[in-house]
Amino acid sequence: MTTLLIQTEQIPLTVSFPALVDMSNEQFYEFCQANRDLRIERSAKGELIIMPPAFSDTGNRNMRISQQVANWADEDGTGEAFDSSSGFTLPNGATRSPDASWIRSERWNALTDEQKASFAPICPDFVIELRSSSDTLTGLQAKMQEYIENGAVLGFLIDRKNSTVHVYRPNHTPEIPEKPETVSGEPELPGFVLRMAKIW
Repeated sequence: MTTLLIQTEQIPLTVSFPALVDMSNEQFYEFCQANRDLRIERSAKGELIIMPPAFSDTGNRNMRISQQVANWADEDGTGEAFDSSSGFTLPNGATRSPDASWIRSERWNALTDEQKASFAPICPDFVIELRSSSDTLTGLQAKMQEYIENGAVLGFLIDRKNSTVHVYRPNHTPEIPEKPETVSGEPELPGFVLRMAKIW
């Protein structure tokens, strides 16, 4: 039986649907197509996680984050930036939608047009997750570790509640600066600096 987690910014609700047992990648894609107003993820165990549109405050901060990543990507020219509506199928089978992400051009361009038009089978090189009011810190920490284990070389977990940013890198304990004014992406993302003033 597939587990369906319906999450709002107030409370998560878990519901089981026998009809969703062993949903294939194609069926999952069709399910997402039929529910375009929702942001849907799938864990490596096949659990579906349904998230409605973010509250306005969270959406504003997500946009500030994506804007900075996209501006840097345009100037840097070595990769492609993606917003929170982009889904990726990780090597472990999970389908995730980071709040912002970036992929090196050579990796992105190695995918077929068909793969790019679906939930691309690739883990972004860089991911950012912004903790919302309903997110547990441990849950997001596990998600960040999943990104790193599946190929990400850098990840930022922004925890506004505790005024911290958790910086993830492979084979390193996360660095956790408290209420930093900026967070650097060096050396993985040369020249990228996330300015936090409008995100806090």
